[in-house]
Amino acid sequence: MSVGLGLPIGDPAQLLSWARRAEATPFSAVALLDRLVFDNPEPLITLATLAGATSRIRLQTEVLLAPLHRTALLAKQAATLDLLSGGRFTLGIGIGGREDDYLAAGVDIRTRGRRLDTQLAALRRIWSGAPLSADVGPIGPAPARPGGPEVLFGGFVPAVVERVARWGDGFLGAALPPRHMDRMFRDVAAAWSRAGRTGRPRLLAQVNVALGAEPVLARARADLRAYYGPDNGHTEHIVNGLLTTPARIRAAVAEYRAIGADEVMLYCWSPDPDQVERLAEAAFGADGAPAGTD
Repeated sequence: MSVGLGLPIGDPAQLLSWARRAEATPFSAVALLDRLVFDNPEPLITLATLAGATSRIRLQTEVLLAPLHRTALLAKQAATLDLLSGGRFTLGIGIGGREDDYLAAGVDIRTRGRRLDTQLAALRRIWSGAPLSADVGPIGPAPARPGGPEVLFGGFVPAVVERVARWGDGFLGAALPPRHMDRMFRDVAAAWSRAGRTGRPRLLAQVNVALGAEPVLARARADLRAYYGPDNGHTEHIVNGLLTTPARIRAAVAEYRAIGADEVMLYCWSPDPDQVERLAEAAFGADGAPAGTD
């Protein structure tokens, strides 16, 4: 099982340092979230920059709000990033639920699920090299990975499970405890089988983390609370679930591994680049192996 590192959004100017330092650890990937009406860096531009500063580590959106993007341009951007990174790009996709993002993009939030389903068919068609339509020819470049970059879907509703089975390569679950994530993993695997897909879907879990003294943790909680929005039960549940000790992080990695996760993403909410080595030590220990590995 692999362990990846989610990049914080509190200090975008430090992200090159984060990526270079992560490349020197056993972390398998670096990931970046997506919002429009927020002060996070745009993920595709940022990951393209990080691709040029690294050579091994994978680059992932977690998750890109695809309905906010124009489909043909998104296909071209994703294929270009996959090509220039040597096939290291993973496109994590979701739909989000914040109305201000959709208002800013000029997209009706009520149609976001239907819009995404239409986008998925077009993305796969473009990445295959086929003409977009009878009136529009192929849109290149061809991605490094035949058929397009790896596509993961994030979310918790039945439609997400079916999208993985029809269009995706795997599922990404965030902020669910292992007992609930296990059910989602089983549902995804069952839908994959019903769809007649060969092999198995890739299964990822994400947990929110930060390590350090109380001022560091207070900043992380504040950033997490600001991202998830106005004070409500869901936001407080997410904030209270922040993992803040090496023991809790290692236990979480082991628990997700036990239910079949292929990768666990430690999403960090402290902007201090020293978090990279702290989290690597917590996740891998002195032997460099993920928690729970025999």
